[in-house]
Amino acid sequence: MSESVVETRRRLLKYLALGPLALPLGALLRADEPIASIEDALSLLDFEAAARRALPPAHWGYLATGVDDDRTVRANREAMDHVQIRARHLVNVSRVDTASAIFGRPVRSPLFLCPVSSMRAFHPEGELGVARAARAEGTIVGLSTMATTKIEDVTEARGEPVWFQLYPSNDAAVMRAMVKRAEAAGSKVLLLTVDLPVGPNRHTARRFAKQDDRPCAACHDNSTFAGTVRRKPMYDGLDLSKVEDNIEPAMDWDYVKRLRDLTSMKLVLKGVVTREDAALAVEHGVDGVYVSNHGGRSEESGRGALDSLPEVVDAVKGRVPVLIDSGFRRGTDVFKALALGATMVGIGRPYVWGLAAFGEQGVQAVVRMLEAELRMAMQTCGTPRIRDIGRERVLA
Repeated sequence: MSESVVETRRRLLKYLALGPLALPLGALLRADEPIASIEDALSLLDFEAAARRALPPAHWGYLATGVDDDRTVRANREAMDHVQIRARHLVNVSRVDTASAIFGRPVRSPLFLCPVSSMRAFHPEGELGVARAARAEGTIVGLSTMATTKIEDVTEARGEPVWFQLYPSNDAAVMRAMVKRAEAAGSKVLLLTVDLPVGPNRHTARRFAKQDDRPCAACHDNSTFAGTVRRKPMYDGLDLSKVEDNIEPAMDWDYVKRLRDLTSMKLVLKGVVTREDAALAVEHGVDGVYVSNHGGRSEESGRGALDSLPEVVDAVKGRVPVLIDSGFRRGTDVFKALALGATMVGIGRPYVWGLAAFGEQGVQAVVRMLEAELRMAMQTCGTPRIRDIGRERVLA
C-alpha cells in the first residue's frame, strides 16, 4: 500500500473519530476550552467548564458530587429527555410575560436560587455576591443552614428577606434557635430538608479531595461537628455539645408538627418525591412541597426529580404550591416542569458555576440566560404567559 493511500486512510479515520458523527450533540455545543469571559458563554454548561478551571479539586468535587456512582445526578438530566413538548403555533407571542407569584409574592419569573452550602468555598464574595446578583435580577434566594455568611448580612445584601433552609438537628434547642433567628431576620419561608436521614456516600467528592494537597484544617475540622461548622455563622453562639450532625434519623411527622407549631413562616418540605409523602405533607398542614433529590446528592434512587413531579402534583391537588429543583439546565427544562405542575423551579449548581468563575456578575449572567431561554421556549410553544403552560403542552 502506497504512503499516500496510508496517509489518506489515516486522515479519514481521524475525521471519523473526531468529526461530528462521532460526538454527541451536546459536546459539539460546548467550547473546546473553558470560556474566558461571560460574553463567551453560549449555554449554562460553559459556566460549568469555567468553574471547574477556577476551583481547587476538593471544592469542585464537593459541588459536582452525587451519591455512590452518581446515577441520580445523571438521572436528573435524563429525566428532561423523557418529556416531550407539544408546541402550538399561530399564537401571538410578540409579547411574553414570565411573571408569576409564590405565597402571595409577585415574582418576575418562576425561577429561584436554591440553598447551597459554603458559598465562600467557591468565591470570596460567597453568599453576598449571590444575594446582590439576585437583587439585581429580582430573584428569590434560599439560604442554607450551612451558609458561610450571616443571614442578617445576606438579607441586607438581597434588600429583602431570604428564604431559610433548615437542616434538622437532634437537639431541639438548636433547631428552635435557628428558626427564631431566621424569623428575626425577616424570613417568610422555611424550607425543611427531609431527604437526608443519614450521611450519604459522596464518593466523587472524596476522590477529588484526594487530588487536593491543600491543608483543610484551616477552614474546618471534621473530627467533631462543632469543628465542621466553625465557619458556619448560623451555629454561632449555640451549644453544640449534644449535636451529632445536621441530620436527624428520628425525624418524623411529629417533628414536622413541632416545627409547624413553632413558627409563623411558611413551612415547605424539601425532598418530597412520592405521592404518599406529598399527601401526608398537606394533611399535616405544610404550606408547600418541594420536589428534590438534592441534585442527586441525597440518595441513589436512580430517579430524576422531574420524573417524580407528576405524582406529587396529582397528590397535592392544587392545595399548596409545588417547587422543584435538581438537574435544570435549559429554559425548555423549566418549561417542562411548569407544564407538569410546578409553581417554581430552582437552580443550584449552575448559579454556583457562575459565581465560581465570575463572581456576582456570573450569577447574574446565569439567571439572565435561563430566563431568556424560558421566554424563547414560551414563544416557540405558543404560551405567552406562565398560566398558559398546562399539562397538555407536554407528553410525559
